[in-house]
Amino acid sequence: MLTCAAMLTHLSVRDFAIVESVELTLGGGLTVVTGETGAGKSLLVDALLLLSGARADSATVRAGAERAELAAGFDLSRLPAVRGWLAENELDDGDDCLLRRVVRAAGASRAWINGRPVTLQTLAALAGQLVGIHGQHEHQALLARGSQLDLLDRHGGHPALRAEVAAAAAHWQALARQCRALEQRGGADPDRLELLRHHLSELQSAALPPEALLALEQEHHRLNHQDETLAACAAARALLDGDDEAALLAGLARVRNLLDRAVAGDPGLATSLQSLATAQLELREAVQALDGYLDGAESDPARLAQVDAQLARLHELARKHRVAPAALVEQRDRLAAELEAVEGADQRLASLAGDLAQSRASWLEAATRLSAARARAAARLGPEVTALMAELGMAGGRFDVVLEPAPAQAPDAVGLERCEFMVSANPGQPPRPLRKVASGGELSRIALAIEVATLGEDPLQTMVFDEVDSGVGGAVAEILGQKLRRLGDHAQVLCVTHLPQVAAQGHHHLSVSKRARGGRVGTAVTPLAGEARVDELARMLGGVEIGAETLALARQMLAAAGR
Repeated sequence: MLTCAAMLTHLSVRDFAIVESVELTLGGGLTVVTGETGAGKSLLVDALLLLSGARADSATVRAGAERAELAAGFDLSRLPAVRGWLAENELDDGDDCLLRRVVRAAGASRAWINGRPVTLQTLAALAGQLVGIHGQHEHQALLARGSQLDLLDRHGGHPALRAEVAAAAAHWQALARQCRALEQRGGADPDRLELLRHHLSELQSAALPPEALLALEQEHHRLNHQDETLAACAAARALLDGDDEAALLAGLARVRNLLDRAVAGDPGLATSLQSLATAQLELREAVQALDGYLDGAESDPARLAQVDAQLARLHELARKHRVAPAALVEQRDRLAAELEAVEGADQRLASLAGDLAQSRASWLEAATRLSAARARAAARLGPEVTALMAELGMAGGRFDVVLEPAPAQAPDAVGLERCEFMVSANPGQPPRPLRKVASGGELSRIALAIEVATLGEDPLQTMVFDEVDSGVGGAVAEILGQKLRRLGDHAQVLCVTHLPQVAAQGHHHLSVSKRARGGRVGTAVTPLAGEARVDELARMLGGVEIGAETLALARQMLAAAGR
């Protein structure tokens, strides 16, 4: 039963190799790609390789064109981790993702993700989470030892245990960073302690908060101008109510007497008289206030000298610590915190040493449990893949999962060991690392065996197989097709094939053919269904002359595959 939706939704290729222009809409399940030899069946794989960050050269561009343009659209609705990665890198665009690459005839190329320019490294990092291409060594995710360990842990059902190991390692690393920071400060150095205590003592006795400093500066200003202020107040008092006839209050009294007589002749002057009375009252209040100030105020040279010395000391400390006088309190608090840290460095280092030992023990306990679980998973996965390899035409071959101690001494987020997939493709051959398997066909079939053995556990939802049917035929070819179809029930699979037994198993079928137009040869890609698909299978079965029996066999193969 087909449960996989399309992840790679469309592929666009323009002026690429012998392709002038191809636009493909892709569905879920197994899509087979067939065509005559030399028609360019693998060009779709090559296009995806370039969109995955592979190196390009001038041969990539169609003869006579300025540039090759490639684009692939993906549906990310079922890939939350990929959406998170895009958001983290500010490349997100909802549930859709568009990869685009342009290669110029001169060899230079540019890449985009969702319309934003990116480096090839970024393009490759994203494509590695979207599509797995089996058949080319340098683009096989399964060849990386880190990916092999990830696959083993998924197959063994270890995500929670691995997360526990990673968290324990992170805790140990955080404690180790604290230890290094304390050690770099030199611990409780006696000279540093003495200097900190001296500076702190100075600031504790002298530093003032900004509001207290402002009040002190205002007092200094007042005391510094006290004599001038007293003289000015006394002169003002005399002008207001002195013995001189020119004093304001005396003059105002005379003016008021004159208006008292004038009001008798013209009552309208009463308002002016009232204003003068008010002014006379306010002037008398001013005189009283000045009298009070002059009675209580006096020059205080001693206090002025004291305030002057205090401000001079504050400015001296500010220059010494290279801060503003108002920031001396903050500097005092910083030195106090540093002194506390230095004084307690030795005790904290001793405490952290104990914490580190306990943290390492916790990590080791979790990592040991993960190692045991990995050993059990490796013991299961090896025989499962070995059995599938035999079904896929590599009888006598063997697949082993080898766990090796990690070289790192410090707690590691992935545990105590590393993983290596070892393969012997033929009887009598010693097992070798999967990354050193030479044959592209063997590598593809081994990858298929691994994917089928770990069905539904690979986070990659789009897989491409090229050369997977190289060197096989007959019953093995039919089994190979069945395994690909089974994988296609759970993931989106694209397979380039020349075998009718494989092609018949596809949920979808694309035919690649050469076409001559305007004196130039190009490639066309055509979706096949119904009788067109029967005809293509018959061609693959019977060659040039296709009879009724061949057509009947093609229909029978499609029917047997469940079409």
